[in-house]
Amino acid sequence: MIQANVAAAEALEAKSVPLIYRVHDKPSAEKLRALNEFLASLDLKIPLSGGLRPHHFNRALEAARSRDLEGVVGEVVLRSQAQAEYSPANYGHFGLNLRRYAHFTSPIRRYADLTVHRSLIRAHGFGAGGLSDEEIGRLEAIAESISLSERRAMAAERETAERLIAEFLSERVGARFEAVVSGAVKSGLFVRLEETGAEGFIPASTIGAEFFSHDETHHALYGETSGREYALGDRVEVRLVEAIPTAGALRFEMLSEGTLRRRARRPARGRPAAAKRRRRRARGRGR
Repeated sequence: MIQANVAAAEALEAKSVPLIYRVHDKPSAEKLRALNEFLASLDLKIPLSGGLRPHHFNRALEAARSRDLEGVVGEVVLRSQAQAEYSPANYGHFGLNLRRYAHFTSPIRRYADLTVHRSLIRAHGFGAGGLSDEEIGRLEAIAESISLSERRAMAAERETAERLIAEFLSERVGARFEAVVSGAVKSGLFVRLEETGAEGFIPASTIGAEFFSHDETHHALYGETSGREYALGDRVEVRLVEAIPTAGALRFEMLSEGTLRRRARRPARGRPAAAKRRRRRARGRGR
């Protein structure tokens, strides 16, 4: 299939006939820096500049696999990638490591494939139905519309699945589940149930009796008093507290205590004033 898609792009380029490519850009510099900070915490790395290639990510994943970290590293690597799209301008497909690539093999699902078919009809004189001059002038707008429609379809599919799963689990409020931490933000944790793949949220304010800070580099929340941490990829036990089918939302309660980490912590952001006040009070008592 991939070879056919490459061959279609090459055949049209050889005839100098415009087409819509399937393109995938390199990760942005910002995302690469964030990814490398995370990998460095695991003694892994990828190049930040120069000849970055997909095999650099594959090497990091292979190294992570030998340490039973493939799942968490794979999740972070996936989040660092740019989103593929359609475009009449070719800048290659980074993920597949291909210089030219055009969707050609699935006409029943993608309008982009039909556009490529019509370009081939025009290029090789196969008869009626070839891409017109007017349509060639609108390829950029067509590609943008296809890309937007693809994202809308993916979002609709995801939202539908979330609502159906929430409806299914609404009769199991109070039940315990084995889960994996799938994300960490300042306000709490996202967890994914191993049983169904359903994803829900745990507010940070409900995790224990201490204040939990967000460690963006390590994709984790950690207790400022105990140092216990919940990080991306950690296996935990949770209890379903609320299911809202109309919103596709699930809320959980954390039952696991978290893991005590030894690595150094950065100071909590947004709380320097309180720290300064504590230091001033300490100096005042010592005078």
